[in-house]
Amino acid sequence: MPIQTLDISPVGRVEGDLDVRVEIDNGYVTNAWTHAELFRGFEIILRGKDPQAGLIVTPRICGICGGSHLSSASWALDTAWGNEVPRNAILARNLGQIVETMQSIPRYFYGLFAIDLTNKNYRRSHFYDEACRRFAAFTGKSYEIGITISGKPVEIYALLGGQWPHSSYMVPGGVMCAPTLTDITRAWAILEYFRTNWLEPLWLGCSLERYEEIQSYEDFQKWLNEDVKHRESDLGLYWRMGLDIGLDRYGAGVGKYVTWGYIPHEDKYNHPTIEGRNAAVIMKSGVYDSFTDTHALMNQSFARENLTHSWYDEGKEDWHPSDRTTNPINNNQKDFTGAYSWSSAVLHQDLGRLEAGPLARQLVAGGNHGESWQHYDPFILDTFKKMGGASVHLRQLGRVHEIVKLYRQAERCLKEFKLNDPWYIKPEEKDGKGWGATEAARGALCHWVEIEKGKIKQYQVIAPGTWNIGPRDGAGQLGPIEKALIGTPIQDPKDPVEVGHVARSFDSCLVCTVHAHDAKTGEELARFRTA
Repeated sequence: MPIQTLDISPVGRVEGDLDVRVEIDNGYVTNAWTHAELFRGFEIILRGKDPQAGLIVTPRICGICGGSHLSSASWALDTAWGNEVPRNAILARNLGQIVETMQSIPRYFYGLFAIDLTNKNYRRSHFYDEACRRFAAFTGKSYEIGITISGKPVEIYALLGGQWPHSSYMVPGGVMCAPTLTDITRAWAILEYFRTNWLEPLWLGCSLERYEEIQSYEDFQKWLNEDVKHRESDLGLYWRMGLDIGLDRYGAGVGKYVTWGYIPHEDKYNHPTIEGRNAAVIMKSGVYDSFTDTHALMNQSFARENLTHSWYDEGKEDWHPSDRTTNPINNNQKDFTGAYSWSSAVLHQDLGRLEAGPLARQLVAGGNHGESWQHYDPFILDTFKKMGGASVHLRQLGRVHEIVKLYRQAERCLKEFKLNDPWYIKPEEKDGKGWGATEAARGALCHWVEIEKGKIKQYQVIAPGTWNIGPRDGAGQLGPIEKALIGTPIQDPKDPVEVGHVARSFDSCLVCTVHAHDAKTGEELARFRTA
């Protein structure tokens, strides 16, 4: 059978433009290219601006995780200026980002991923009819509830910032809000509504306390089988159907994973520095190398960008992001042996390409590195090992598993506020370099800023998508999504839902139209939208 080429353009369901080109031989993907189609140039926009312009501009990079960009921009200026940040402000920043990620999880699962479980390719699965009843777009029972409930957590964000998205309540030195007891009480009520109307009865089929007892793959299997409510919950249905249709058998990726860590402790990062961050975050940073089964802390100095296959005129060596100049090339044509993407290839100076995202966070959470008080959760790492590594299916479990611990962290923030204590300490502006990082819903995010003569001289952002959708690097190593696509089975080249599963398992925040072509004849096999 001749090799077929599918050009899938774009592949996500939210914003931006990600195209995917795959070669298929005997029903399997044998080669893949991911190419970002849209140049946005936020780094160029910010040159010469007031240092605090990043607080306004960078949250617009993403319409669904702007709070994560705002947090990174604020911490970057805090480290550049040597600010003091009061504990209330750290808690308020954390709470805003936590609830933003909480809204993203059900919205992503129901709105972007689970609707593909109703694809006709799965009609032979004995879970198919129930999946259609629950997950069909707009009409599914769980789809409607999940999408609606996803808006509740960001009501808490709006209590702090006045609106969501695109609030700028986080500022260098603290926050521009001082919640009242009424605000805190309302926030508690919103959390309780989220828990009692969706999280426990529909998603888990059990209490948070019962789910938190799961510490291993065997514990998860016991939980799944001990009660019909667990099996028939949306999580239970998804897990069983995913195994039935083979989502655990493809989508592995590069086998190495990165997280910057997140949720700074309110009493340990009041005088933020770049060097002190790893020891001050509740959810620890790190890199997990599955080939050697080792964990190590992640440091911003290890990050590199390579532009060999990108549309920038900045050479072909590996750059530290803060040393880049962001010099785009105009009027580009795709050249899959040369440059084919607006994304850079992000890598670790020693370990090469790394996958960012919720799976990475959970695999790092299972490590014994870091501080003794930092969060530890062995469940996903144990499941990773018992199931033979990463897959589309495990990537989803890593994402949805996080919601319970985020719920608990939101509770903790509300308990720890001291309403009569300071929320802001005015900083002294000065020239310097800063770095701020966090974990957005989709993975590792950080901002570098250099201030000279009171203006932004240099601004660089590495977003989760940059780690995952980047093209080949200077050594020819595939990016995480490119690598994950290799070996993907394609049942119907005219409807390659499996390619969408892989790309969306990384939660690539990008819209979707598909163009499928036969590589030998050039014949168009299919053209359709999946957004």
